[in-house]
Amino acid sequence: MGTSGLEHQRNVQISQLITKFMMVRKKTEQLCLPLADDDFLLTVTEDTSPPKWHLAHTSWFLENFILNKYKKGYEAFRPEFNFLFNSYYKHLGSYLPKNRRGVLSRPTVDEVFQYRSFVTEGVLGLIGSLRSEEEGSMMKMLEIAINHEQQHQELLLMDIKRSFFENPIRPHYQNEVFVTGETEESQWRVFHSGLVKVGIPKESRGFSFDNEKDQHKVWLESFKLASHLVTNDEYISFIEDGGYDNSRHWLADGWEIKEKEKWQNPLYWEKSGKTWWVMTLSGMVPLVLSLPVAHVSYYEAMAFAKWKGCRLPTEFEWETAARMEPVKGQFLETSIMDPEFSTEDHQAFSQIHGTVWEWTQSSYHAYPGFNPIQYGLSEYNEKFMCNQFVLRGGSCITPESHYRCTYRNFYYPHQRWMYSGIRIAQDLI
Repeated sequence: MGTSGLEHQRNVQISQLITKFMMVRKKTEQLCLPLADDDFLLTVTEDTSPPKWHLAHTSWFLENFILNKYKKGYEAFRPEFNFLFNSYYKHLGSYLPKNRRGVLSRPTVDEVFQYRSFVTEGVLGLIGSLRSEEEGSMMKMLEIAINHEQQHQELLLMDIKRSFFENPIRPHYQNEVFVTGETEESQWRVFHSGLVKVGIPKESRGFSFDNEKDQHKVWLESFKLASHLVTNDEYISFIEDGGYDNSRHWLADGWEIKEKEKWQNPLYWEKSGKTWWVMTLSGMVPLVLSLPVAHVSYYEAMAFAKWKGCRLPTEFEWETAARMEPVKGQFLETSIMDPEFSTEDHQAFSQIHGTVWEWTQSSYHAYPGFNPIQYGLSEYNEKFMCNQFVLRGGSCITPESHYRCTYRNFYYPHQRWMYSGIRIAQDLI
């Protein structure tokens, strides 16, 4: 390809990235449209953050990792925002503890939106004004920032739902969405032992996070994996059989937190008479028994699997199976923000992409050949590689353009406010 061809290709890539940047910035703000002013400061647990903080933090990320680095003489919108909206980057200085984010009645919501506009315009103004070597690294950083903001779109919706659940009147974030359909009976899909490739090659040009690299081989013993997700009625059978009261099903730490928190069902479930109800982003609705179960912890997923005489898959078993299906399903773009029935055709595995994140039994750790993200972002993933477990598959509030089959999400085993579900596996003997 000649010089003019390379220049054209570069211009096309930059144009596409700018378009995605603007779409993602707009989408975050659109997700806040249903909120009242009072909602922007709402946070109810140590896991959650106020919507206003998410709006500001995603701008702080751009300001610190792009504007501060590439714009000569850059003057911050407000210097104190570096303390208020830093999440956990210790090399950038001290920051407001997560459990204190709810005290930020000021800056106001209006000022946070002004901050967003200021930062967005600053980033756009940089493009085309940098030397070629700077422009290349800046565009790579912008791609990371776009994906970072998409992560916060999912967190924003998770946190809104968690906060609205604590409100006795159970507010609606969106109008009720009625879902109808039937779930097929789950079947076992068999995999025979052998070497498989997992992860993303380091030389891959498409975007991926550092924790997805390097591609490597792993040996899988023969196993079978369920074609469908565990449903609400299957989980109710576990509850009614005393699953929450039988310590033989539970890991020791799981039993302790279940007892401490008095868990008797998944998060957001409530029983009135003989009817189960569940909190959704459309408020409380009757539980649809044949929909996939969601908002269970790793401990609950493990207990259910043991009760069934099964186990959770490893993340490598899951990825091997998921590669059999095209990446399509229920993602944020569908605007149905709670699990629905399977609508996609599938060869072997229903809803393996989208709908709910699926717990695996794999601990979250670095792959062989792991290299942390550069550009001052080495703290992005590596510092969390301890005491957490991997979830795969995306959810109904994950942006589809952000997702890949190799995507590794991770949470602590007691957490359950994310859209987490279960697909069971068995050893093949």
